[in-house]
Amino acid sequence: MPQSLSKVYVHLTFSTKLRRPLIDDAVKHDLWEYFGGVCKSLECPPLRVGGASDHIHICCLLSKKIAQMKLAEDVKRLSSKWIKTRSPEYWDFYWQKGYAIFSVNPTDVDSVIHYIDRQEEHHRQKTFKEELLLFLKKYGAEYDERFLWE
Repeated sequence: MPQSLSKVYVHLTFSTKLRRPLIDDAVKHDLWEYFGGVCKSLECPPLRVGGASDHIHICCLLSKKIAQMKLAEDVKRLSSKWIKTRSPEYWDFYWQKGYAIFSVNPTDVDSVIHYIDRQEEHHRQKTFKEELLLFLKKYGAEYDERFLWE
């Protein structure tokens, strides 16, 4: 085949360090936009960005030119630098060290988008820790809980 073809949807999620509720109304919409811009610059068109006060979710189309790790590292690194420029209250802002990224079946993309859109409502009943453990179980991801929470 003389061409490289790819269409891989991913759902990326990670929290603030120690799950501190630092993503407030003053910054969250601009932060979601910033994440979208970073994804676009990496040729990973965002389908939806959202989250809650202590974590984010990104659903995007993974570029065939980039590894999952590079996507996660760049969105975390660049957004952390960006948010620290917003106000002195964010100078001590950090993301957790790790991340979770899962493939999304094309037929399930709309469900993931809907899920991301309902984050604030969803997290009135469930913490990020509970949410992540459910994702890990759903996807059969192996993990060591000693290193899951920092």
